[in-house]
Amino acid sequence: MNHKVIGIRDLTASTYVLQLERNGVAFKAGQCISLGVKDHGLNREYSTYSGEHETDFEFLIKEVAGGTVSCALRCVRPGDEVTFSGPFGSFVLDAPQDLSRRYLFIGTGTGIAPFRSYVRSHPDIDWQILHGVRTLEERYDHQDYDPERYTACVSSETGGDYHGRVTTYLRENPVDPDTICYLCGNSAMLTEVFDILREQGVSGNGLFTEAFF
Repeated sequence: MNHKVIGIRDLTASTYVLQLERNGVAFKAGQCISLGVKDHGLNREYSTYSGEHETDFEFLIKEVAGGTVSCALRCVRPGDEVTFSGPFGSFVLDAPQDLSRRYLFIGTGTGIAPFRSYVRSHPDIDWQILHGVRTLEERYDHQDYDPERYTACVSSETGGDYHGRVTTYLRENPVDPDTICYLCGNSAMLTEVFDILREQGVSGNGLFTEAFF
């Protein structure tokens, strides 16, 4: 299946948002779509960045040095078509039955992508986002979030909500054990954060992880 490009929205020198026509495709917040440049023969999976009820698709993509797909997708123009298959994956947030539950979404870098989809799809839930980045410019679309619910942990610069890594923040700010936690990012972060949350009493049944890169 092919989908038409609406536009490219640059966020940093290496990160952008790819906007595509949705064409009526249904998905659950947090699922991935396999994307590639038409006729190139290579695809890669990217988490949906837009909400379930929005008219178009958005994908948060970071160019990887030597990455065939991420670099090629940045060169597409409005009206071009990209190859598209999916959705795939089970790292989803279904419509919660109990709106009294608290949700904590912990992501590093572009690992925030599924969480933007979660909160745009389910605005009534009680959510907090903890976003680990190196620099201020990597707080992708931070203006889209309620500032009382979004915390940027910036490790290499001052001026964020917290100066340091998400792991240090969590040790200094223990999580309520009844919180439902979703983790998305590199595997080292997932392992360390998972262990911290378990030590703080969060049930393994309330922890969901996805290695984003």
